[in-house]
Amino acid sequence: MILIADGGSTKVDWIAINEHKEEEFRVRTLGLNPAVVAEEELHHRIMNMLQLIHIKDQVKEIHFYGAGCGTPKPTTILKNTLETIFINANVFIAEDMLGAVYAATGKKPAVVCILGTGSNSCYYDGKNMQSLVPSLGYLLMDEASGNYFGKKLIIDYYYKEMPQNIALKFDKEFNLDADHIKKQIYKEANPNMYLASFAKFMLDFKDDKYVKKLIKKGFEKFFKYRVLPFDATKDTAIYFVGSIAHYFRDILEEVAKKNNLQITDVIQRPIDRLVIYHKKNFNL
Repeated sequence: MILIADGGSTKVDWIAINEHKEEEFRVRTLGLNPAVVAEEELHHRIMNMLQLIHIKDQVKEIHFYGAGCGTPKPTTILKNTLETIFINANVFIAEDMLGAVYAATGKKPAVVCILGTGSNSCYYDGKNMQSLVPSLGYLLMDEASGNYFGKKLIIDYYYKEMPQNIALKFDKEFNLDADHIKKQIYKEANPNMYLASFAKFMLDFKDDKYVKKLIKKGFEKFFKYRVLPFDATKDTAIYFVGSIAHYFRDILEEVAKKNNLQITDVIQRPIDRLVIYHKKNFNL
């Protein structure tokens, strides 16, 4: 049995492949970002998924592409956690950016971007990824991500920059008590996932002028720092992966067009394409 996983901060999609290269089952667990989730909690989240635990001794390989897996220390933590549970498996871990590249473009050159709970981008030349700068995560970077927009919504609500009709709905939908928010951000696990949970609220007001402006500004900032420095042209393939890109594709394409660029495709969930890539290019 082989497990292929596309891991974000909010959730991880797993697909189990049997020896005949057929899908055995698929499951979803909570996010397993080792940069923000404690090792004990990583272990707990995996053990809590009975479908995975039921076949843990049969798993021979795990190919995990995850948020927070771009630097050695957190990657080692997650690798050790998986090896402790799946004792017969060879574990291969890479950052989610590489998984996005494989799912989006395979082996063809392209600019590939992630807009989900977090955000990132790279240029893939067909063999290697080239990043502009290392990602410093949800506190300092992650422009136009779910947690970025979550922060913007909370700030606008408190500074009364949010239109009253939207603020009333926002107040009904979320616990906006200051002590509660501070506890979730500074004391609890997964503050990035907590902040990103506010972003789904924008869908209810997708056509509202305030929300459109908020999203457009975020996308413009992302293009400024994460796309334009690659010197892309209209002929450059540009892919976006993630729910934020998927749900607000029309605004994303508007911003791309403003910069004389064209988006090739937007992929909400890359797991299926990731499996296809592995079947073609790995000895599964």
